Amino acid sequence: MAVTARSIAILGATGSIGTSTLDLVEREPDRFRVTTLTAQRDVDGLAAAARRTGAELAVIGDPARYDDLKAALAGTGIRAAAGVEAIVEAAAAGADWTMAAIVGIAGLRPTLAALAAGGTVALANKESLVSAGALMTDAARAHGATLLPVDSEHNAVFQCFDHAAPGSIRKVTLTASGGPFRDWSIEAMRAATPAQAVRHPNWSMGAKISVDSATLMNKGLELIEAFHLFPLPPEAFDAIIHPQSVVHALVDYIDGSVLAQLGTPDMRTPIAHSLAWPQRMATPCRRLDLATVGRLDFLAPDLERFPALAIALDVLAAGGARPAILNAANEVAVAAFLDGRIGFLDIALIVRKALERYDPPAPASLDDVFAIDAGARRAAQATMEVMTA
Repeated sequence: MAVTARSIAILGATGSIGTSTLDLVEREPDRFRVTTLTAQRDVDGLAAAARRTGAELAVIGDPARYDDLKAALAGTGIRAAAGVEAIVEAAAAGADWTMAAIVGIAGLRPTLAALAAGGTVALANKESLVSAGALMTDAARAHGATLLPVDSEHNAVFQCFDHAAPGSIRKVTLTASGGPFRDWSIEAMRAATPAQAVRHPNWSMGAKISVDSATLMNKGLELIEAFHLFPLPPEAFDAIIHPQSVVHALVDYIDGSVLAQLGTPDMRTPIAHSLAWPQRMATPCRRLDLATVGRLDFLAPDLERFPALAIALDVLAAGGARPAILNAANEVAVAAFLDGRIGFLDIALIVRKALERYDPPAPASLDDVFAIDAGARRAAQATMEVMTA
């Protein structure tokens, strides 16, 4: 009996997660049918992917690039659209499976639109869940959508977590490579450059997430994200440094058993798990050979050298509007660091000051989330202006 191909939408198709998803989808064209691809500015990459996959719709976020996209797709029959609203409409069109990989708070509305359509949403945009976790999970429940985590750590937890008996679980531990500055002194990190910060030792990622990995803010954001994905109290989530990035997460049960998911550091593994779920699919990822790896090391994170993680842990415990403030202030600070306007150690300092300056009530709506995000960005910007004056 013929199997109907699953319709696929990729929001953020030209980024690292989007291109890895396309690599897997294009290997099994009979199993997956690409309907929608979006990107923010990369017209050439978007058009090439749309042509290769025979997508029905390609959407560019920057309206100024619409004519370029339309020209690049001329004669293909692929529809072109542009602008934020067009991306939201594309997300709401109801693909069977949607990859939500738009970076930052910009991914929130499209992700919510995909959840409202009631399909399966593979979440690679941690900022949306950090800033609006309750709204996201409520939307998934209300519309019967399935929310699957794509981050390697959360996907690992998902694979090890007894969803039918969460009361049997004591703790969830996410692993962190420690980033490029794992063994650096504070004095050395003070002089760190953006080029050094984005040079991740194990993973190939975009600039923003690479800097977050270097500060360990990424692990803090992931802990907040895990809290919304798995029904445990805030204190049940922690992190450990694991330089080899072979063990991606551990789930500690009340009987003393600890289940872990292992694999080579390749994002196509968790993407494939989400793409084929509840089945499995083959990937071209390098197989894990523990004899070759030889050893697996673990150590507690140094919260003095990496204060961003300590700040995030405090925010996780506090809840309310604090996670949205943390996320927005961090986005502002990381962008400033990548532009060479502040130093590496200033990132955590700016986030801490923004949290001290701004303390609104918890968001009750999407508008509240965006208002908090805007206020936090202003607080972070004001902090930077004082620091750089």
